[in-house]
Amino acid sequence: MASLMDKQARIETMMRAAPVIPVVVIDEPKSAVALARALVAGGIPAIEITLRTARAMDCLRAVAAEVEGAIAGAGTVLSRTQIGQVEKAGAKFMVSPGASPRLLDAAEDSPVPLLPGAATPSEMMALAERGYRHLKFFPAEQAGGSSYLKALASPLQQMRFCPTGGITPDLAPRYLALANVLCVGGSWLAPAEKIAKADWSGITALARNAAKLQG
Repeated sequence: MASLMDKQARIETMMRAAPVIPVVVIDEPKSAVALARALVAGGIPAIEITLRTARAMDCLRAVAAEVEGAIAGAGTVLSRTQIGQVEKAGAKFMVSPGASPRLLDAAEDSPVPLLPGAATPSEMMALAERGYRHLKFFPAEQAGGSSYLKALASPLQQMRFCPTGGITPDLAPRYLALANVLCVGGSWLAPAEKIAKADWSGITALARNAAKLQG
């Protein structure tokens, strides 16, 4: 079994792959594969497929198996059962909106690295005590935004974040400018209307723009 230190190193590599991790809600495996190929073509390899639809696990499995260059991950992971399922589906990482003790215990038993969510200093300190240094800051805008995260940089110097929640292309550079932010999560790279129209070239264009974002 991989150590938490090793899994944290793999999470950091994933977070540094591009400035943005797209947060994807999708229910059709063929569309998921086409979407992932469009994102990779635009320079966005890490893709968080959220477990919010009936066929999300099938979508994750298809992307993991069929899309060269994609780092397929599972989002909205909430339970030990889901951890087992995403492991079997071939996920390279998993993301949770928060971090309960049971979920963290289950994650320790999985080879798939977890990016756990936290919104308060106490939650972040509790995760640090368990060995986590890379966290999802969620919900970013609603919890205080980039100024809130900037205020945590000095007292929690060891922590690095992927802020997610309410972030737009205009807001992203404010976060990416922070020393404790490695990337941001954003749903704008996979808008439902473009997926419905199979506008994969349009999604590739969004990905290219996102890949160029800087702080």
